[in-house]
Amino acid sequence: MQNFVFVLDTTKKPLNPVHPGQARRLLKEGKAAVLRRYPFTIILKEEITETPKNIVLKLDPGSKFTGIALVQDNQVIWGAELQHRGQNIKDDLTSRRQLRRGRRGRKTRYRQPRFLNRKRQEGWLAPSLQHRVDTTLTWVKRLIRYIPINSLAVELVRFDLQKQENPEITGVEYQHGTLYGWEVREYLLAKFNRTCQYCGVTDKPFEVDHIQPRSKSGSDRVSNLTLACHDCNQAKGNQDIKDFLKGKPDLVNRILKQAKTPLKDAAAVNSTRWALVNSLKELGLPVETGSGGLTKFNRKRLKVPKTHWQDAACVGQVPDDLIFKTNQPLLIKATGHGTRQRCRPDKFGFPKSHAPKAKFFQGFQTGNLVLASIPKGKFTGQYTGRIAIRFRPSFVLQLPDKKFDVHPKYLTQIHQNDGYNYAF
Repeated sequence: MQNFVFVLDTTKKPLNPVHPGQARRLLKEGKAAVLRRYPFTIILKEEITETPKNIVLKLDPGSKFTGIALVQDNQVIWGAELQHRGQNIKDDLTSRRQLRRGRRGRKTRYRQPRFLNRKRQEGWLAPSLQHRVDTTLTWVKRLIRYIPINSLAVELVRFDLQKQENPEITGVEYQHGTLYGWEVREYLLAKFNRTCQYCGVTDKPFEVDHIQPRSKSGSDRVSNLTLACHDCNQAKGNQDIKDFLKGKPDLVNRILKQAKTPLKDAAAVNSTRWALVNSLKELGLPVETGSGGLTKFNRKRLKVPKTHWQDAACVGQVPDDLIFKTNQPLLIKATGHGTRQRCRPDKFGFPKSHAPKAKFFQGFQTGNLVLASIPKGKFTGQYTGRIAIRFRPSFVLQLPDKKFDVHPKYLTQIHQNDGYNYAF
């Protein structure tokens, strides 16, 4: 079962979505034409005056994925999972900060320090967090253009981070952190019984080691710290613990059991939940909020598998006879629109090349989905994939398993780059 197809009349008025079979019939009979490939939308060649049925757009926002579902009466007719790129944004900003810091160290011209001209607006969110709100809002607005949506429903969940670490925490214990009455090193010495966790030695000076290296997004939380002797710490370096202790699965499992679940995803949801709800309210549609417990209750009651888009369908008030008319959601991955960085540095921060200013060449842009019809040569045949442009008559066609050069005259654009990759 596939997602229903969005339909507009000739005046671009949103109509009731139709079954894919009916959409194929309308296209075959010449009564409609394809308007958009993702999400698949057709436009009729006549004006329709019928009143659309009520459709609710439901959202299950998360740190890495946001589930989206369209519910019409008691039927789920469309679903999607939106994959965010918050971690990529954080990594890019970290790289930029490191390159600038290195450049300032090399260029030692003295500059008067500026520290009083930094002011953030009220409600400011870090770029990696604001991205989650913006991409979700972008897709809500996009769906409103193609579907007669009457109301919105969003899961408004709040995570108790301390209770996730200690389910039995109560009362004044909320005011006592993990290190209440301890120093970090003394806490680790007592926690690990003054023993190197890698080799078991007990009579040497110990060092604090990150279980997940900081160079690989490891945090400074106490749950990510352990004791190691100097030799083991130097031997491990920035290796993943599974690579360093390869062949010792029991030791790896014992150490990882002491490492608690990272809380950055829960913190991201806590930080963005009200920003998203307030942004949705500005669209002028009624907004219903539901708790995470209510979503789980609905999912268990209806015996629905746990996926992001099916969780979204269970947000808020749900009828007892909910029917899923689709089981093939649209998978949306945020990729961004490229970079404004003109000077491309090597891994040491020194410039190695400069990117051209123009983003288009011969009507194409990097990331466009194209159909390549190659009449002769090694790659004769038809291919569908995304391109990377060059400023000469030779583009790179990127396929799931290979990539090769192709002349623009053999390309037909299917879908313009809008900052997302799509799959089913």
